Amino acid sequence: MHTQAQAEPGASSMSIRKKRRFNKNRLFENLYGYAFIFPMLVGVSIMTLLPILASFFLSFTEWNFLLGFKRIDFIGLRNFERLLADDIFWKSLTNNVIFMLVVPATLAFSLLLAVLINKYVYFKDLFKVIYFMPYISSIVAVAMVWQVLFHPSFGPVNNLLMSLGIENPPKWLADVNFALPSIMMITIWVSIGYNLIIYIAGLQNIPPELYEAAEIDGARPAQKFWNITLPLLSPTTFFLLITGLIGTFKVFDVIQVLTGGGPANSTSVVVFHLYETAFVHLKMGYASTMALVLFATIFLITLIQWYGQRKWVNY
Repeated sequence: MHTQAQAEPGASSMSIRKKRRFNKNRLFENLYGYAFIFPMLVGVSIMTLLPILASFFLSFTEWNFLLGFKRIDFIGLRNFERLLADDIFWKSLTNNVIFMLVVPATLAFSLLLAVLINKYVYFKDLFKVIYFMPYISSIVAVAMVWQVLFHPSFGPVNNLLMSLGIENPPKWLADVNFALPSIMMITIWVSIGYNLIIYIAGLQNIPPELYEAAEIDGARPAQKFWNITLPLLSPTTFFLLITGLIGTFKVFDVIQVLTGGGPANSTSVVVFHLYETAFVHLKMGYASTMALVLFATIFLITLIQWYGQRKWVNY
């Protein structure tokens, strides 16, 4: 009995030491982890969180940043009242909503090409590089090439249409009705490569046993696509959908190079109008109001998609 009584305190003290050692090791692991992510946290805080807070503050002010911080005038909600009556802003927001159609079109073309390349094409890596080249190329160079292709009088596109019997082909980038669809087509062409690579990676992660079992059961190719490929690619599709929708609200460079928001604001989007307001007209407070509304719009769309994915994404 005495020996057992002595053993129990020794065992308990040993367990306490092990627990302390475990807690100490865990503390060091956490510290190491925080040390590794600290540079990223600093970058996110300085480049993302602080600008969001600054935009929120400036949206209630009128400020020309060339005059310095002493000339910031607090005007309350007048910027928001002005925004409600800004026809160019609402036109730009409407163009952004139309531009969202780029995402489903890009996903459809990318998935079709990914299935064909993954199953029926040799030299898959070569085709990946070919389709990925526009995405990694300079958007200025890509825009200049398409500007030549879409030239109203001497462009190859209109020359082809006239040779087919169309006497008055569209003026494309110079036409109010065709300028935005033209930029949408260019964006689809540029974005297909990135989506294609992601989709091919998703296709290669689908177990081939599922297709073999479906063939044994007599499933047709279309049935295998709808019942196996699409459901198992739904997480990939969700990722590309979210990032694609956010990307449509950030489009700027191709519009700046090709049309400058014209003709007649037919290709103006919120980011482009925001840029002109802030850095051309030097109205930083009003531009911050647009940025705040844009942030809220993107956040709302992402939130809707995040909750909606529960019904169609299979993990």
